[in-house]
Amino acid sequence: MKKILVIHGPNLNLLGQREPSIYGAATLDEINQKLTKVAQDFVELVILQSNHEGDIVDAIGKAPQDGVDAIVINPAAYTHTSVAIRDAIAAVNVPTVEVHLSNIYKREDFRHHSMIASVAVGQVSGFGLQSYVLGLMAAVDLAQGT
Repeated sequence: MKKILVIHGPNLNLLGQREPSIYGAATLDEINQKLTKVAQDFVELVILQSNHEGDIVDAIGKAPQDGVDAIVINPAAYTHTSVAIRDAIAAVNVPTVEVHLSNIYKREDFRHHSMIASVAVGQVSGFGLQSYVLGLMAAVDLAQGT
């Protein structure tokens, strides 16, 4: 069975209470439960949430030896600032899908630039929890080589 690494970046552990008008009412646990249910017949999921850039970089760096076939990442605030996460994705050559709950292009100007987009296969944003589901389905296709 193929394996997909799902990475949730900083402050996503606060979903459900953090600015629900922007990020929606779903909690991180609810998102993870939905992803697990969607994935159960297709792939194995490994899910990580971290507020620490180095933890995210380490998880990406270990992805190939951990047998990860694709990555779904919501880098959150690191989207706009992290050369380290961008470089880790580029280095491991594991197909990566970037996801965002909100449409980052309809928000503050500083959120319009993604450091990750240039090394991701694609990006899904603005669909709330469904952004993760769509990103996961894209990652499943990438992992299966379809």
